Amino acid sequence: MNADERVWGGTTLDARRQSRRERLLEVGFELLGGPDGAAAVTVRSVCRHAKLTDRYFYESFADREELLVAVYDRVGAEAREVLTDAVRAAVSGPATPEALARAAVLAFLGLLTGDPRKGRVLLLAPMSDPTLSARALALQPAFAELVRVQLACTDDPGTGMAEAGGGPGPDELAQRLTAFALIGALTQLFVRWVDGSLAVAADELTEYCVRLLTHAAHLARPPPPDPGRS
Repeated sequence: MNADERVWGGTTLDARRQSRRERLLEVGFELLGGPDGAAAVTVRSVCRHAKLTDRYFYESFADREELLVAVYDRVGAEAREVLTDAVRAAVSGPATPEALARAAVLAFLGLLTGDPRKGRVLLLAPMSDPTLSARALALQPAFAELVRVQLACTDDPGTGMAEAGGGPGPDELAQRLTAFALIGALTQLFVRWVDGSLAVAADELTEYCVRLLTHAAHLARPPPPDPGRS
């Protein structure tokens, strides 16, 4: 039996470490999702709220930034899962652009309204902390891919395939460009809604986002042939 497997007080050392790490993550989430955001997250404040010494903090995290990223990644993973499940469920029915858009928007807004701390972590914290800003940029392609898949689901069978030669075909390229454009626009809308500077009701925001996604769907298709080009 190695040291991590030895039982003390009814639990193994590894289990106690995991429990302490989880407590630090919970406190980090609470502080990062609170009114003061990233500024409230210091090693001292996290340890105080978790009722742990800094020795145990450094047992789990190299520094404050590693904790911030771990908290952000956890919320980001939940958001991706929620969106993926919503689109998958919508695709099982009539995969119209509006049905897919509505499923995705309702799922994401449900995450934000179900626990406002998650919206502040995911959308507001990166605005004030360089570490989280860089992390948010790094995760944007994953969210853009979710949008691209949604756009591809509304295409006719056989579209969105790569052309011979290995490069992206015109449909796939258009989907990628549209997905990144939409991620930028939607992120700004949700950020302003979460910070209160965009004073609209949730149902109004939902309907606008659905219209935005629906009307952008045609941009994800290749342009018609130009008769003036040879």
